[in-house]
Amino acid sequence: MNGDQILQMFGFLLPAVVTGVVAFYFFKMHTKNEEGRRRFLIHKDTQKNTLPIRLQAYERMALFLERIAIPSLVVRVGPKSDNKGDYENLLIQSIEKEFEHNLSQQIYLSDECWNVIKAAKSATIQMIRKAGLSETASADKLREDVLTETMDKPSPSATALSFVKKEVGDLW
Repeated sequence: MNGDQILQMFGFLLPAVVTGVVAFYFFKMHTKNEEGRRRFLIHKDTQKNTLPIRLQAYERMALFLERIAIPSLVVRVGPKSDNKGDYENLLIQSIEKEFEHNLSQQIYLSDECWNVIKAAKSATIQMIRKAGLSETASADKLREDVLTETMDKPSPSATALSFVKKEVGDLW
């Protein structure tokens, strides 16, 4: 083989190599686009199916927060006796029962939202315990003390409910 033949071979080979590289590049881009499109469609279908379930979880947590709000709680859960300690325990048991009933909803909520809800539950229980430490003698007086304590500041439930509403708004 002489130099002209080698040059002529490169002349034929170069366009084939360039065409092959361009074809490979376009094929790779097309494949990447198709994969992205498929992922988008799968994600869209998943969102369509899971969004109602997630919204239902947020609704249930909003209901939970409303039910453990002190004014709502003391109206719904009245004392069964005049014993202050028994009433304090009854209120706390009611909160815990509501929480356990909605425990499975955490898988549909963000970790931050779930932590805010748990903090609201704990703060509400702490408010009840704090009122229970006072020198009140009866369950009715405890009920009044718990309500008075929540009048001065926003309830933990209201704060958590605002967070839940914001997070639901972010879903759109």
